[in-house]
Amino acid sequence: METLQQDLMNKPVKNVFFHFFFPAVFGMLLMSVNMLLDGIFVGHGVGEIGLAGVNLAAPIFTVILAISLWIGIGGATNFSIAIGEESIEKARSSFTLALAIFTGLLGAICVAGYINIQTVATWLGANEETLAPTTEYLTILFSLGWILGLQQLLSIFIRNDGRPMLGMVSLGVTSLVNIILNYIFIFELGLGVYGAGLATVLAGVVGVAIFIPHFFKKQVVLNRMAWAWTKQLATRILAIGFPSLLAETGTVIFIVGYNLTIVATLGTDGVTAFSVINYLHGFMFLAFFGIETAMQPMISYYHGAKKKLQMQETIRLAEKTAIGLGLILFVIGYVFAPSLVRLFGVTDSAIIELAVEGIRLFFISYLFIGISFVYMTYFQSVGKVWSATVIILCRSYGFFLVYLFVLPKIIGVKGIWLSMPIAELTMAVLIVLFVRKRVQKQVKINQNSY
Repeated sequence: METLQQDLMNKPVKNVFFHFFFPAVFGMLLMSVNMLLDGIFVGHGVGEIGLAGVNLAAPIFTVILAISLWIGIGGATNFSIAIGEESIEKARSSFTLALAIFTGLLGAICVAGYINIQTVATWLGANEETLAPTTEYLTILFSLGWILGLQQLLSIFIRNDGRPMLGMVSLGVTSLVNIILNYIFIFELGLGVYGAGLATVLAGVVGVAIFIPHFFKKQVVLNRMAWAWTKQLATRILAIGFPSLLAETGTVIFIVGYNLTIVATLGTDGVTAFSVINYLHGFMFLAFFGIETAMQPMISYYHGAKKKLQMQETIRLAEKTAIGLGLILFVIGYVFAPSLVRLFGVTDSAIIELAVEGIRLFFISYLFIGISFVYMTYFQSVGKVWSATVIILCRSYGFFLVYLFVLPKIIGVKGIWLSMPIAELTMAVLIVLFVRKRVQKQVKINQNSY
């Protein structure tokens, strides 16, 4: 408990930021590797129809992750603010209440989805060709996918409890186990798409087990439970985490929107090409959630402890890191697009051509997406939920859906791939023009008032 407080109070902000950032970003990337590996193994071991089916089921994985981020970030923000205020019992209560809300909410969703599994598959865009692999993967997600959500929830709290490296280790071991089980279930046992899903959730069980010893350490906050639950605390958890829910469910809108548009214009070949892009995007997009999970404990703690200069420096570091990360991801996509497509075992030349063009255009969005995440996370971490929500609604819903509807009509297939990059560019420009200076000014005013 004292170690985390001393680090945040006494160490340089840059050191603390990267102490959180590197494990957070690698942890989120390792989390998304599970879905990426499923795609690679299914592409090689089952075929292109299986790959399309897993892609169609992917929004449910996103929903599970969205709920874990919603409750996890909301609870962990309260947790870190309480530690900054030296209210340890309140911090512990934030964890236990968040765990209870997560269990009840995700349990209800999974039961409802399992009962109506074929209807859900149809809603997600499955046709006669892809219905079977889609329902196979959905069966696993609705019955055991909560394990992956629990792993992410625990990872967020343990990171806020001063042990970001443990989260990275858990997710790294999960990915390794997933590789081994995918090979066994798909290539040795012939379980196909069902085997890919089963490998992922069983690997998640191992990841959760790695977290258990943390709760028995004397020097951490989460070595005891607390039950000071109140309606106000539950409301704060749900409200503060809500922008994270919107950000991640925006990915569902993104996937379904693209799938429906591509089915209508390019057919099954287009869906297969997009499935490659979507797997890669799911892997790389979560790197920006790494920035969020690095910023959040710092901003929340400094806010609770009234350390505004440290908040200001954290924001500047996060901006530079987001821009640098986005540039790296764009270059990787542009230069290595053909190699990335071949990873998934795609052999049809028309599909390869579509996917390579899509990657090179779509990855432009990474140059701008980080700015939205930095300021959404700042507002969320200090409890300004409405400001964070507006950013997410604009970039993930408003601008994207408008561009996805308009651009293909104007410039054809290129307009499909450019819908997200132009939406991200629009949001980044608006933030720089109207939000960034206001935040910097507000932090300075608050600093002078203490």
